[in-house]
Amino acid sequence: MTLRIGIIGCGGIGQEHARRLHFKLAGAQVVAINDINLAAATQFSEMSGIKARVLDSDQAVIDAPDVDALVVASWGPAHEEQVLACIKAGKPVFCEKPLAVTAEGARRIVDAEVQAGKKLVQVGFMRRYDAGYRALKATLDAGTVGDALLVHAAHRNPAVPEMYVGDMSITDTFIHEIDVFRWLLDDDYVSVQVIEGRKTRNAHAGLHDPITVLLETRQGIRIDTEIYVACRFGYDIQCHVVGETGVASLPEPMSVPLRSNARQGSGILMDWKLRFIDSYDVELQDWIEATVRGEVNGPDAWDGYVASVTAEACIEARKTKQILPIALPERPAFYARQG
Repeated sequence: MTLRIGIIGCGGIGQEHARRLHFKLAGAQVVAINDINLAAATQFSEMSGIKARVLDSDQAVIDAPDVDALVVASWGPAHEEQVLACIKAGKPVFCEKPLAVTAEGARRIVDAEVQAGKKLVQVGFMRRYDAGYRALKATLDAGTVGDALLVHAAHRNPAVPEMYVGDMSITDTFIHEIDVFRWLLDDDYVSVQVIEGRKTRNAHAGLHDPITVLLETRQGIRIDTEIYVACRFGYDIQCHVVGETGVASLPEPMSVPLRSNARQGSGILMDWKLRFIDSYDVELQDWIEATVRGEVNGPDAWDGYVASVTAEACIEARKTKQILPIALPERPAFYARQG
């Protein structure tokens, strides 16, 4: 079976997903697209060679009888309405993060999906599909370093644009760690503290950089994450889990060791897309295959909701400079873990 897909949002990530689904992955075909800029969507459809129909509204794509499933890659504030419309239509939807721009909005999606009686929503937290994170999780699940006690992590970016301001280091950057740590540790958070230290001179006026986020989980695991998005030297993702009998670390991306010009070392990636490009392929191939089976395999609407609740608590902790509780309701039976 070929899964016929509609794309909502034809910006950078929407275009990449459309090409990936249509030309690279097995079992999918992009048949309809929409973007707030219809002219740009038409140009993309033609120039990419996809030649999908360009429809005049997101609802038209959702309602199209030849669209089996949707990819929502529009701007964040539109996600809630579009995902709710997909649920109402009974069509599976892959939604790029965030699921909604507020925890309240994400909860509305959870409630709508539960009421519909079938899991339809997957959220684009692609790190769960990264080979390095999967290897790290397999090591932790096997008990190789004993029970996890501490996590030391870093999310570093060489630079961000002027439009990246305020709390985007949490909502756009740290949001990935929020999800992947829960998955790695099979645990939820109970408290958060955000610390702002000395600001780098490389950060623009609307951004305090770096910051440190301290989380505590229900099992008592302490997590510290450095978020430094103007580090200049490269795109650098670090994760070290300290266990009772050892330390397990996220593998570095593959690179060629060099001895040159009286120096020894290896290159560091500068682009997040290159660091996680393979995980996008694995993520969407898994989504295609699971959708054909009528399943949701990856991060679901509940995971998107928990990420939103946690991000909002991080933002409030940053404002108050206090250690704040993270209040999560019990996971509904509808979202019970499988296996």
